[in-house]
Amino acid sequence: MAVEITRKSFTPYAAKKGEEYMNAQQRKHFRKILEGLKAELAEEIDRTVHTMQDEATVFADPNDRASQESDMALELRNRDRERKLIKKIDETIARIDANEYGYCDSCGVEIGLKRLEARPTATLCIDCKTLDEMRERQVAK
Repeated sequence: MAVEITRKSFTPYAAKKGEEYMNAQQRKHFRKILEGLKAELAEEIDRTVHTMQDEATVFADPNDRASQESDMALELRNRDRERKLIKKIDETIARIDANEYGYCDSCGVEIGLKRLEARPTATLCIDCKTLDEMRERQVAK
């Protein structure tokens, strides 16, 4: 959900003809996207903590208590996923700082601006990611 909000809040990068891939301007654009996403995730985590503290009610009815515990467990699972995404965002920002951002970890080709705008933390080009997903499906069977 937070990723969709971020996509709406930034203007897609318009590459100029002959522009070098992952130049300073492009890195700045992606850093802004990543920092915005990180800030939104941090706000969601804070909101959840405050909501859980405010809603910590002891219900006499076992069904109500079970429902509340189930809701909180789901919320905590979501926040854990967001915490992991924040860690991945921090790693991606470090890649930008090291001028390694935008290139496939597997084959070294350019990942592409459109793919990075769709998934700013991507580390694989679309071809390598497709092969990776095929391998995952084969191992899972």
